[in-house]
Amino acid sequence: MPKSVVLATLVWLAAAPALAQDDPDAAALSLADQTSSKVDADKGWQMALEVAASESSPRDGGPVLHGQRLSFDLQFDQSIAQGWRAVFSDQIDVRWQDWLSDQNTVNTLREAYLSWQPMAERALDLGRINARYGVALGYNPTDYFRAGAARSIVSISPSSLRSNRLGSVMLRGQTLWDGGSLTALVSPKLAQAPSTAPFSLDAGATNNLNRWLIALSQALTETIHPQWLLYGAEHQSPQLGANLTYLLNDATVAYGEWSGGRSPSQRSQALQTPSDETFRSRLATGLTYTTTNKVSLTAEYDYNGAALDSRDWKALARSNPLPYVQYRGWAQNSQELPTRQALFLYATWQDALVNHFDLTAMLRFNAEDRSRLSWLEARYHWDRADLALQWQRNSGTPGSEFGALPQQHAVQVLLRYFF
Repeated sequence: MPKSVVLATLVWLAAAPALAQDDPDAAALSLADQTSSKVDADKGWQMALEVAASESSPRDGGPVLHGQRLSFDLQFDQSIAQGWRAVFSDQIDVRWQDWLSDQNTVNTLREAYLSWQPMAERALDLGRINARYGVALGYNPTDYFRAGAARSIVSISPSSLRSNRLGSVMLRGQTLWDGGSLTALVSPKLAQAPSTAPFSLDAGATNNLNRWLIALSQALTETIHPQWLLYGAEHQSPQLGANLTYLLNDATVAYGEWSGGRSPSQRSQALQTPSDETFRSRLATGLTYTTTNKVSLTAEYDYNGAALDSRDWKALARSNPLPYVQYRGWAQNSQELPTRQALFLYATWQDALVNHFDLTAMLRFNAEDRSRLSWLEARYHWDRADLALQWQRNSGTPGSEFGALPQQHAVQVLLRYFF
């Protein structure tokens, strides 16, 4: 039987929202995903306006750079007829440098799809969908649709990177049963290359390959919640994936995320050298501990078997600058680790010191070159507005992952108002 017929049949049999966090029977799989949505359930839509100002200091000691940003965020999720639901999510970012000079506009159509639910346990979705997978917080090997999706980065926080990105055009379905679900989707090739046009749908960034995915979730016990995935794309070998969360006690969740299969190294893909395909694995595993006073601490270990090891990474940094820049650009666009091993630490304190005041700290540490990215945020919530102050510092030797970034440190203040 042709592969397309098999996949179409699976999509129908799997026929509802494919996001792990949309499945009530697999809710534990999303414990590490901090993505939040403020869509008003009563009116079905939410609009937000965000203004931000930033200041960054270049590593070479040049003049301080000033930036401004105005963002308009619209989200809609509502039933439009019996058994039918419409979802729309879009954000427009307008940026300026040096106080209203050098203006740049980028529109990110995150989601736009219709969902048909002929029965309570089965549904079918069609359109641009942000299909997020993975239980880890700092690195997601099973988030197969993240490559090329970050059209406009407004924050380096994990929740922002997962939510504020382009969805992929796909046909997606899901069927639910007690304690589990089966999801299947197909995503066709629609364009050859990404677009830099401000209001482009940018299908070339998300739909430049024919792809498919099957995901099976089944709670084994009240504390063990696994998910298995099989992902495929044209001209590539299928990849196996697994997500697992385990409730150690009332305060501690252990999680693991793994993806493996035959694939070329990132270097051969980035530099377009002859393929060196072999079996490679990617892994993210960690613990999240939550205290009674609303402090949440996460420690995570990340591994990427397709990335450069310490010796090759240092050799690339000392070689011709062009391959080094090409490799880093490829890894950033694919949202992959550029080196084999990394550590990720994340801490949040809700209602810190006073109610509605949250503190967040993040550290990314490259275990191969010892460079690190530090990020802090203080945020105060009102009923319809957030005020936040963010600070970032990139540290490391020249040529390291974070030491080579042009900005040494940056500060951003933002005000977000919800209509």
